[in-house]
Order: sequence, then structure tokens, then C-alpha cells
Amino acid sequence: MNKILMSLLVAGLASTSVVHAAGYGVVDLEKVVENSTYLKQQNASLQQTVNPQTTKLEQLGKELEGIQQRAQQNPNLSEAEKQKMMTQYQTKLKEFNSIQQGLQTTVQSSIQVMNKTLDGRVKQVAEQLRKENNLDVVLNKNSALAYDAKYDLTDKMIQKVNVIK
Repeated sequence: MNKILMSLLVAGLASTSVVHAAGYGVVDLEKVVENSTYLKQQNASLQQTVNPQTTKLEQLGKELEGIQQRAQQNPNLSEAEKQKMMTQYQTKLKEFNSIQQGLQTTVQSSIQVMNKTLDGRVKQVAEQLRKENNLDVVLNKNSALAYDAKYDLTDKMIQKVNVIK
């Protein structure tokens, strides 16, 4: 009876493992992001786009600081001079705030597009790697408490993500 029960158990386990023998893979998403040529190209492009506004902000900041210093160093200014300086200051401050707000909007929208694009690429490649390696699931390395390093697909992920145009 024990032999029959044992053989049924072994047969059951064997059939279960045949049906479900695929496995898992892990990917270090942080490393994928760090090594993404897409993100590096997009960041360089964004820097070129925002550089004129950044330079203008620096210039306006210095001008605002200069107006403040002149006002503090010359306490005996006439009311007309004080009013003129205040008007200059307010005009430059409005320009500064407007440029800063536009710059912030540009950067945020660019980051959203980059994140969405990279997310799509990563998911596409994860599915491709899952199928190629006959895996059940591909996990973020940081979500796994423990895993065998032979299941790490990070380098393959980086290569495939960087090929996508």
C-alpha cells in the first residue's frame, strides 16, 4: 500500500513539474535605468533645450540681487529712485518667475514622456525575455528577497532596451 501511495505521489509530482517547469528571471531595474542609452540621449537633449532658460534665470537672479544690494547700500535714495528700483525689481521678478515656471513645466512633461517611453520598452523587453527563456515571470530584483544569480537577466535587458529605437 505504501509503495502504491508513494508511486502515485511521485507520478503526481512529476506530472505537476512537467506542466509547470518554466521558472523566473530577475532584472535590476535601477541598473537598466542607469545604463539606458535612451535616457542618456533624452537627458542630453533636455539639457540643450533648457540651457538658454537656465542661463537667463541665472542672469536675472544676479540682476535681482544687484538691485537689492543697491537699495540697501543707498538708504538716502529719493522716492522717485526708490520707486524706479522697485518697478525694475518687480519686472525682473515677474520675468524670473515666468521663465522658472515654464522651465519647470517643460522638464516635468519631458520626464513624464521619458518615463512612459522607458516603461513601455522595459515591459516589452521583459515579455520578450520571459518568452525567450520560457519563464513564468520576470521580477524586479529589488522585490525579491533572495534569488539565484543565474536567473539575473539584467544585462540582456539592458542590451535589448538599448536596441529599441
